Amino acid sequence: MAVQQSCPVANGSWDDDGRPKRTGTLWSCIAHIITAVIGSGVLSLAWSTSQLGWIAGPVSLLCFAIVTYISAFLLADCYRSPDPITGTRNYSYMDAVRVNLGRTHTWFCGLLQYLSLYGTDVAYVITTATSMRAIQKSNCYHKEGHQAACTYGDNFYMLLFGLIQIVMSQIPDFHNMKWLSVVAAIMSFSYSFIGFALGLAKVIGNGKIMGSITGVPAANVADKLWLAFQALGDIAFAYPYSIIVIEIQDTLKSPPPENQTMKKASMTAIFVTTFFYLCCGCFGYAAFGNDTPGNLLTGFGFYEPYWLIDFANACIVLHLVGGYQIYCQPVFAFVERWLTKKYPNSSFVNNFYTFKLPLLPGFQWNLLRLCFRTAYVISTTALAMLFPYFNQVLGLLGALNFWPLAIYFPVEMYFVQKKIGAWTRKWIVLRIFSFACFLVTVVGFIGSVEGLISAKLS
Repeated sequence: MAVQQSCPVANGSWDDDGRPKRTGTLWSCIAHIITAVIGSGVLSLAWSTSQLGWIAGPVSLLCFAIVTYISAFLLADCYRSPDPITGTRNYSYMDAVRVNLGRTHTWFCGLLQYLSLYGTDVAYVITTATSMRAIQKSNCYHKEGHQAACTYGDNFYMLLFGLIQIVMSQIPDFHNMKWLSVVAAIMSFSYSFIGFALGLAKVIGNGKIMGSITGVPAANVADKLWLAFQALGDIAFAYPYSIIVIEIQDTLKSPPPENQTMKKASMTAIFVTTFFYLCCGCFGYAAFGNDTPGNLLTGFGFYEPYWLIDFANACIVLHLVGGYQIYCQPVFAFVERWLTKKYPNSSFVNNFYTFKLPLLPGFQWNLLRLCFRTAYVISTTALAMLFPYFNQVLGLLGALNFWPLAIYFPVEMYFVQKKIGAWTRKWIVLRIFSFACFLVTVVGFIGSVEGLISAKLS
């Protein structure tokens, strides 16, 4: 084992600004986006559609897809400032906000962004444990019959996933994750397609399309509204990836201009994910109607073929191993950058060690990375064990993330970047757009908080 003050710099492996050389392409960008977008949220879409009904459900999915693309389109031009092609690079979402909107907005943005990233990782711990447990339950139902108890806890699986992430979190940064995103994207396609296919098969087996225009009935109007609001929060969680657009864009090589590549990648990725979302959401609701489970592949609307259910849940687990890293790497980068600047002479922060095993390339690590990243994983695992409520947690995170990070900041930065004056036509249209999305966030947040409190107290 050798020690050195900083990572070795190989010729040609760094850009002229002293940061790692960018090698990302259109396809790696699409893989990163799909890994980030098609996550645990897709599994709740059948339930969300069932709460909203046959008109509001699919329309909501399409509307969120359009909003997500608009958000990504606006953010792609904020990667460089002041000019979107020739300006200075912004390495993170917070950098873009600081350059365009100033210090106060930056603090507010940073708080929300990293809270959202952290919360998404908590949700991924919950989802992964649920899928691991579902594999065990599926095998139990196959052996003992569908009426068997087959009850298992989540905590063991959460701890197991946490141990895996402690190891995976030692991946240095986004630039070293291309392979992981490709594997995760393949896994997300696999389980999304299985969910769609099982739903379609059940619809054919039923001989009819279940569900209604108004969705699942509730005991009273208030309960119906809470569930509909929570459903909107779940859909809001499933779509936007605004909090990591800039970070993904910073992996792209140039030329061609990064904003052009990002816009093409976003269009392709959102088209693909919307197709799968509509298939999973609509066929899941058509198959089960009022009995649609909260999680399509772990709520046991499907029992057979059990091996296919097991395979789908294994794909979910493998995907979320990568998905967790997509969301935690920006947090790691921010904290480690800040500490490096704050303590430039600290050996704990800045000394890197080379660990080498026979026949394998050397691995770089340092004490800060080991301690901080391990503590981060432990904290997300502990919080997931405390609040293991799938739909409510997703809805709450979706509502918190949606308006401020996916709409407000991109719109405000676009005004500054393009020098759009007040009360012009474009200014009025974007203000109305922002306000409408703000209302969605408010109702989604209220419904999800009510659901979370009810689940915790019940």
